[in-house]
Amino acid sequence: MDPNQQPIIIKKKKGGHGGHHGGAWKVAYADFVTAMMALFIVLWLLSSDEKVKQAVGGYFSDPTGNGKLMGSTLAGSGDGLQLNKDDMSQLKEKIEAALKQAPEFRKMSKNIQITVTGEGLRIELLEDEKGMFFQSGSPDPSDMGVELVSKLAEELGKLPNKLFLEGHTDAKPFASVNGYSNWELSSDRANAARRIMMEHGVRPDQVAQVRGFADQRLRVTGEPDHASNRRVSVIVQYLEPPKPAPGEEPKEEAGGGHGEAKADGHGEKKAEAHGEAKDAGHGAKPAEAGKKH
Repeated sequence: MDPNQQPIIIKKKKGGHGGHHGGAWKVAYADFVTAMMALFIVLWLLSSDEKVKQAVGGYFSDPTGNGKLMGSTLAGSGDGLQLNKDDMSQLKEKIEAALKQAPEFRKMSKNIQITVTGEGLRIELLEDEKGMFFQSGSPDPSDMGVELVSKLAEELGKLPNKLFLEGHTDAKPFASVNGYSNWELSSDRANAARRIMMEHGVRPDQVAQVRGFADQRLRVTGEPDHASNRRVSVIVQYLEPPKPAPGEEPKEEAGGGHGEAKADGHGEKKAEAHGEAKDAGHGAKPAEAGKKH
């Protein structure tokens, strides 16, 4: 071998991972996630009822909110978009579930009646002989009454629906030297419920009427002195149907006419159409109660 000849050196590299692949995999992964999300949305829509499908379709057909479907016209109005009796039945179940969370619900469950009527959802707080929700012969609510009305207000305050509040007494006369009668007592109890509800989520413009009926709309007509005739009622009104767009035919509103009579569990006839409150005297307080209600 020539000593002046440069030796040939051969370097061998072991095989390893390839070079950087770039960001193409990120794009593919993003496409995969998007496709999966679209798949789940389609599956959800297929399993939804017809109202949800119409609401979603209404939004994509008219995202500006000028249409008459609930998905566009009433978007952002809250949880309760009640227009008919079917929706009111769902609201009834939701309110019952919320009230069950109250610690004292078991004690007063028999004194709470929720029914769907022609006027809307009627929630009635029925008194017992001892006076469960209001102190006997007084417009001041009990601790249990404050707790229940507050829990009710938290749910009703989420709705766009208007509320009516009614006070009722039994037929026992209320004796007072200042002329304070069952008329004032029923009105003051309804107004006390209104104040509690407005402190716990009900909007100022949500209460449309506060009405006192004294003993003129007995729940148990065959027993005018029955304790359940003393009650405070909250009516969640049906929403008015949205105005049709120009050139469209107005859609008939489900839910029936107002003033429809209902029958309770005792077979007694409930109150019919509710007019304006009678005798709105609210100034005087009872100096002394002869017979308590």
